[in-house]
Amino acid sequence: MPDVTREVQFDTVHGPSLVAQATVSSATLTLGVEEEFLLADPRTGRVVPAARQIRERAAGPGADRLVFELTQFQLESNSAVHTSLRDLHGDLLEMRRAAADAAASVGLALVACGTALDGNPGVPPLSSCPRYQAMLREFGAIMDGQGVCGCHIHVGIPDREESVRVSNHLRPWLPVLQALAANSPIADGRDTGYASWRALMMGRWPSAEPPPFFRSVEHYESLVAGMLAGGTILDRKMIYWLVRPSDHVPTLEIRAADVCPTAGETVLLAGLVRGLAETALRDVRAGVPAPDVEDTLLRAAYWRAARDGVDGEALDLLSGGGARIPAWRLVDRLLDHVRPVLEENGDWEPLILQLDRVRHSGSGAARQRAAYARRGRLRDVAELLMAQTAVSCWA
Repeated sequence: MPDVTREVQFDTVHGPSLVAQATVSSATLTLGVEEEFLLADPRTGRVVPAARQIRERAAGPGADRLVFELTQFQLESNSAVHTSLRDLHGDLLEMRRAAADAAASVGLALVACGTALDGNPGVPPLSSCPRYQAMLREFGAIMDGQGVCGCHIHVGIPDREESVRVSNHLRPWLPVLQALAANSPIADGRDTGYASWRALMMGRWPSAEPPPFFRSVEHYESLVAGMLAGGTILDRKMIYWLVRPSDHVPTLEIRAADVCPTAGETVLLAGLVRGLAETALRDVRAGVPAPDVEDTLLRAAYWRAARDGVDGEALDLLSGGGARIPAWRLVDRLLDHVRPVLEENGDWEPLILQLDRVRHSGSGAARQRAAYARRGRLRDVAELLMAQTAVSCWA
């Protein structure tokens, strides 16, 4: 069982060293991160619809990059564009600190968790945006229990043809990223049996799935046009594929992960994503074909990743035809795949250091379950989550 007390403290002890060792020698791809958070009562962990109040109170560095999300009990942070993992880490901490301080000023807490632990039945209180009301009218009960929190990584690839081809190369690795970042086992007052219940909640939307294999950027656009014509999405913002070319910035956006409990784990995720994207981009430019993984097996692998996280089994899509193997073995394969790029960029050692801490202390999902197993109290999980988020803010 993971050492929960050790985990609450590890970002304070090790967070600065994680990024201080990350230097950029020849990184070609920029990084940006969106993190979504819950606002909760620190005594119970129940979500509180106070986003506007918190946003108005937020001050200091990073406060101007806190924005509203789908519900009134969420806030989102948008990082600046970075090439250095050290700078990205500092940026994430500034925004977490600004939001956490503003929440604390009114007796609330900022919580980095993929789902609300309790108290989110039915349609959540939506932010005052006509688009969200239109989504509710069109999609009905899909909106029930929404207000889940993810972590989206943007990698700078301005050429859209290259972007969709890199997407093809990333498809088989999406379940591994989800497994590693799983941080939402508890929702509606109980253990759901999944490491990432957020993935299941998001999966109810028609387009929230691993993307198809794109033959070209024209093929990509034809599929988007078909979804718009059929009403499965209301606008291009509803392209919820787990990796997609962004429509408003020149990036490829990877959307496969829960929000990470600590800033250090977010940097780990971002660094691995950039390593995958850089490796894929080099393969694209060298004419190396992407593995054409069957859609059905890819969806099955993503479901398995959401169920087991990194502490259970995974489906081997690249060499095993979907055979079940320990999830950590696939993480090790991912590391072997991206190691040349990570070493060249100076990211290898700090990312391995952070990953070893996750192996020792457990994933976000495992740590939540360990806290819950002690006494069967949601409050213990809430205290863990708040402590982790706050520690990250002050690391």
